Amino acid sequence: MASFNCFALAFVMALSFASIDVGVAARHLLQLPQLPPMPTLPTTTLPPLPSIPNLPQPSIPALPRPGALPPLPTMPGLPTLPSVPRATLPPLPSMPTIPTAIPSIPFLSPPPSPSTP
Repeated sequence: MASFNCFALAFVMALSFASIDVGVAARHLLQLPQLPPMPTLPTTTLPPLPSIPNLPQPSIPALPRPGALPPLPTMPGLPTLPSVPRATLPPLPSMPTIPTAIPSIPFLSPPPSPSTP
């Protein structure tokens, strides 16, 4: 766990130093004198693109109609399996009942009231 904390601390420090360098570089760029404006370049006109020639289209052969296909073969019936005798399990034993009434504990009951003679 200590190595992870050390790695996390080193990572945070590296990020903070990188952000300081970025801030210093931005301030340096803002303090530079204004550069002269960029000269405009002459524009040239491009020649028109050549037209694409029409290529001959291949003829697509006609597909057979769905009704003209031969019917699918029928699957043969599966053989019947012989019946296996069922095993009978003995009945489950009855579960014992848990008492729901809590018996009273004698030492938690209130003391008897003193009798006056």
